[in-house]
Amino acid sequence: MDEQPEPAQDTSAEAGGPLDRRAELSEFLRTRRARLKPEDVGLPDFGRHRRVPGLRREELAQLAGVSVAYYTRLEQGNGRNVSAEVLDAIARALRLTDAEHAHLTHLAKPKQHKKKQAAPTQQVRGALRQLLDTMDGIPAYVVGRRSDILVWNRMAAAVFGDWALLPPQERNWARMTFLKPEYRELFVEWEQKATDIVSYLRMDAGCHPDDPRLSALVGELSVKSEEFRRLWATHDVKEKSHGVKRMQHPLVGRLELSFETFRLIDDQEQSLITYHAEPGSPSAEALRLLASWGTDATRAGTQSTTPQA
Repeated sequence: MDEQPEPAQDTSAEAGGPLDRRAELSEFLRTRRARLKPEDVGLPDFGRHRRVPGLRREELAQLAGVSVAYYTRLEQGNGRNVSAEVLDAIARALRLTDAEHAHLTHLAKPKQHKKKQAAPTQQVRGALRQLLDTMDGIPAYVVGRRSDILVWNRMAAAVFGDWALLPPQERNWARMTFLKPEYRELFVEWEQKATDIVSYLRMDAGCHPDDPRLSALVGELSVKSEEFRRLWATHDVKEKSHGVKRMQHPLVGRLELSFETFRLIDDQEQSLITYHAEPGSPSAEALRLLASWGTDATRAGTQSTTPQA
């Protein structure tokens, strides 16, 4: 018999308050189960009307080799004493990606942190700052927790706007993507950029549900952006990786740049992001022009894409 459909829960944190880990676990499992159909996992579908989307709890429990009661407790947010083997089985049954599997583990078996211990301000090593400065012609920056932009080089400022003109708390990809119209114009595939940013924040929230700054950011964006609320409710998660970004730059027009993400070994919560164009392409010529204009390009690009502070 189908279980009754459950109303979607709003797991957005109030400004500064912790995210509800149990609600996060419940909604994550429910949304992953909802996206699977019986035929996707080799189960018969007898064509009966289903009152919930996707697999039923008993079907998922059967695939994972656990009792329905056990899985139901887990989906209700009770991950206490769940074993890694059971989580692995559920992850396989739900066909989770590696990032989703890691997120499930963070939610169900959170690491113990000292309560009321404020997260230290992230610091970037001096040698890494010097490396950014030497990457002439390569837009590059370091991003940290909560999608905060920590440091960047001259070419990154020429492409994305001079973040030095923004207050430190506004140097954040999520805040800029959803709250600044100029970034909607900059990214040709803005919806994909927005989806990726929210997926990164979800991963961060799973690792640090008690981070007040992250909770405040989620709360602010949930209030100010309907699009953020919609994407946040999907509970999708993703790790930073590599790909292509297409942009419409106010000075040089269309840019198609490949990006690579390098997670730092000594600080797994910092990543170096670099952008490059295919040699001989129009985008490579556009980057060369931006580099030759130097600070003039940065200033002009800032006037077009980033409001003055």
